[in-house]
Amino acid sequence: METNILNAITRETSGKGPARRLRQKGLIPAVFYGPKAESIPITIQSSDFLKIIRDGEENKFIKLIIDNKGQKLEKLSMIKEFQIEPIDRKMLHADFYEISMDHKLTMDVPVHFKGQPVGVEDGGELMHLRREIRISCLPGDLPEFIEVDVSQLKIGDSIKIQDISFGEHITVMDHTDTAIASVAATRVTAEPAAEGEAAAEQPEVIGKKDAEKED
Repeated sequence: METNILNAITRETSGKGPARRLRQKGLIPAVFYGPKAESIPITIQSSDFLKIIRDGEENKFIKLIIDNKGQKLEKLSMIKEFQIEPIDRKMLHADFYEISMDHKLTMDVPVHFKGQPVGVEDGGELMHLRREIRISCLPGDLPEFIEVDVSQLKIGDSIKIQDISFGEHITVMDHTDTAIASVAATRVTAEPAAEGEAAAEQPEVIGKKDAEKED
């Protein structure tokens, strides 16, 4: 997995007031911590952080180059959590968790679906049942995503976790009989009205989904 470099500066102030002033300058208050590391309050550039998470993938190695009053500290980490203001989508805070290359991680890894199912070409609908799979492995074996080929799925077929090859160094933490994608038959809502016969009312559309809302 690629390692991203992110510059940071230690900070001594805390609280809502100082945090607000940092954000007005294009900075983000953040924290670095870990099981064997002392918590370090830091500040990072919002623009630099957004470049790293722009593709939506959060499972990335980040080498923090921390300026601690002129002393440079290098810390290998991953994004543990970040907060976004729900209205204007501005970054509010970020947490970085220290990782060790010889200590296993348990992570939810995103699933990327590849291909156009045969069943969709025959009129079916591809159903995405799981977007992530939980795995455990050493950091060096951690994939950015898991690619799943759905091109051979026919109507009524599904792909389960047990059908995916993860490699010998990865342990799957979810139940292996869990389906992550399937192709379902399209449901027919109503018979067409007879010629010359006016429909009494607008037929109900079955299976229509609301548009997904942003978090």
